[in-house]
Amino acid sequence: MGKEIEEAKEHFGKLLEEQLERVERMKKAEEWIDYAKLKPIIIGIIGGDGIGPYIAKEAKRVLEFLLKKELENGKVEFKVVEGLTIENRAKVMKAIPDDILEEIKKCHIILKGPLYTPKKGDKWPNIESANVAMRRELDLFANVRPVKVPKEGIDWIFFRENTEGAYILGRKGINVTDDLAIDFKVITSQGSERIIRMAFDYAKRNKINKVTVVTKANVVKTTDGNFLSMAEQVAEDYPEVEWDDWFIDIMAAKLVDPKRRTQFRVVVLPNLYGDIITDEAAEFQGGVGTAGSANIGKRYAMFEAIHGTAPRMVEEGRAKYADPSSIMRAIVMLLNHIGLADETRKLEMALDICGQYEKKLDVTGRSDGVTGAEFADYVMKTIQDPNLESKWQSYQ
Repeated sequence: MGKEIEEAKEHFGKLLEEQLERVERMKKAEEWIDYAKLKPIIIGIIGGDGIGPYIAKEAKRVLEFLLKKELENGKVEFKVVEGLTIENRAKVMKAIPDDILEEIKKCHIILKGPLYTPKKGDKWPNIESANVAMRRELDLFANVRPVKVPKEGIDWIFFRENTEGAYILGRKGINVTDDLAIDFKVITSQGSERIIRMAFDYAKRNKINKVTVVTKANVVKTTDGNFLSMAEQVAEDYPEVEWDDWFIDIMAAKLVDPKRRTQFRVVVLPNLYGDIITDEAAEFQGGVGTAGSANIGKRYAMFEAIHGTAPRMVEEGRAKYADPSSIMRAIVMLLNHIGLADETRKLEMALDICGQYEKKLDVTGRSDGVTGAEFADYVMKTIQDPNLESKWQSYQ
């Protein structure tokens, strides 16, 4: 027993050294990239696994349609990054092969289809999630997910911490003995402050007088307590913004409470809680297939569909019927991030009309619905409608 404990102590010591080094890196302030000064803004397109290449293809078509002028004048350039597939990752036993990571880092913005994460018992080696690795390698510390259902009074935006919590060390737990397995959770003051400050900044800029901080600090007192304490400190810099805190379990319950849920606007929370709660929130909008996600850092930003790779759809020959709505919602966030407000607004309105209101075409994932390409055509045709704004307003 003594040997196992000593080995566990050694393992834990190495993890502490790694995390303290990461804290020191975060202390070195880095300036935010200014997209207005970039020419070209390089947008990398990653297809991913399963249905990923199918929906990414339609997303690229919509982006090309919206950014025709910017592509022609050299303001924007596309770079297709090939090879980030589960087959290639398994071959080199890395979450992101070195040569592909090098190509990714040549881009400023990434638009990404879903990537398969191996799990115990499947046919792939149990390598780290490529999503988690990319967030860490590019320091994409903020996962931003909006959910809107106007007819139900839902207008939420979630700021999920993206590089810490239970996920950062998810592959570095210890099987101390056959009977004892331990994983680790990491919360730093620096990591907490930057995501909480981003949430408060967003609320202040958009004149939203409410930020909700979600933890389980009553039970997980050290790490979640640190996150909540940092929220108290940051809130002092934003006296014009009210804030409250909720525990994750009751927060999950109140999202389905029609009387309470409309009172939430900006929500900030640690990594694991954010992953779970945003999937729940997406169901109100039509499911995870309709929600996009932004992963933002100071130097890089990555935008993605929040659903999985749906391997069964590929196996059954239904991949062309995959719904591209989620990755198109991610494009809305991408366009907004690089400062293209007009294009952002047009695509957002068109997706609302096509996916929630008018719904002339239905994407079911099967042959009884339309293909992803047909839905993309529908969206682009709707964008071109000269009455787009008035049509959208009529549904509000």
